[in-house]
Amino acid sequence: MLSISLATCILQIKNQLNQHLEINIKPFDMVIGAKGSPLQLVLSSVLHIDNPTGNILLKDALKISKNPMVKEVIPVSYGDNYKGYRILGTYDTYLKQYEAKLHEGKLFEKSFEVVLGSYAAQKLNLQLGSTLVSAHGLADNTLETHDEKPFTVVGILEPTGSVIDHLIITNLESIWEVHEHGDEKEHLEEHTEEHDDHEKHENEHDEEHDHHEQHEDEREITSLLVKFRNPLATLQLSRYINEQTSMQAALPKFEIERLMEFLGIGFQAINSIALIILIVAGLSIFINLIKTVRERKQELALLRTYGASSIQLLQLVFFEALFLSVFGFLLGWLLGRFGAWLLSFFTQDLYGYSFEFSLPDNRELLILFLVTLTTFLAAIIASLSIFKLNVSKTISNA
Repeated sequence: MLSISLATCILQIKNQLNQHLEINIKPFDMVIGAKGSPLQLVLSSVLHIDNPTGNILLKDALKISKNPMVKEVIPVSYGDNYKGYRILGTYDTYLKQYEAKLHEGKLFEKSFEVVLGSYAAQKLNLQLGSTLVSAHGLADNTLETHDEKPFTVVGILEPTGSVIDHLIITNLESIWEVHEHGDEKEHLEEHTEEHDDHEKHENEHDEEHDHHEQHEDEREITSLLVKFRNPLATLQLSRYINEQTSMQAALPKFEIERLMEFLGIGFQAINSIALIILIVAGLSIFINLIKTVRERKQELALLRTYGASSIQLLQLVFFEALFLSVFGFLLGWLLGRFGAWLLSFFTQDLYGYSFEFSLPDNRELLILFLVTLTTFLAAIIASLSIFKLNVSKTISNA
């Protein structure tokens, strides 16, 4: 039971983790962001479980979209949260990549309108029309809040099984305006104090226009999510970005495969422990079967006097062993699922990944087959003495 629970629990966690990661990285072929760790860039911009590597200029990032091999680009910007849930600024096409559908309300159409993922809406207990105030940073805090610019909930999404379920999504302008509000307020005060004459006002207006255009050019995003028309573009464009620009290109599929290789070492170690326990359990069943046959020689001999054949006695021992092994497997399987379910409470809040209760898969059925086969062989070996049983001598010795 212990070995089966450990093995099935690890199998389920690994399988469902792979499924979650595949769902989240599938829509995008490349992530472009600030120089740093490519894995960190993927974890922060696609899976939203790490801090960003920095910001990049929007104008530089959008130049990539002019490449004929690029099918679609989606800029994302973040850096604020509400009670620990990230507020993500992006286009509404981001939602389409995950086939997200509205459960109620509408999509954001103007600044400071937000759409909630299903899990975020449930945990935050927010409804349509609710308002929320963002806090600076990605961790829950009440020290640096943007009280002057509250967000309004205009839509709630249906569950998607992806990272979107845990996000608060708005447009890019909202993210920019939240962080630029203080600067704009200072500029407005200076502009009011220096409003002396018409000529000076006209000059300032021209300067303001130039400043606005310059400001537009300096707008930043956290990263750019890219989808290609041709898979060959992935390596060509990533090499160009990493070598010829100040930005960094990371490939989600490649980085996640590397991550799973690192995690795979831990999974293999735990599976090896489970295998050792399983072998010990098999030996235990074998030793107990031999002990059972020896201790019950008189009973078996008595059954022979009542007309039971050696094959029937063998079947009796076999069914007893089979009951122990199958019952142990079922208990272990249920215990393994229960363990994955308990772990799900931790991973759901921390990383946004839940492990669902599922039916046995092919590998678990293979384990059941191997357990049954081992039991069958152990029962035969342990019961060989039945064929050499001296009925009269055994009964007389009793």
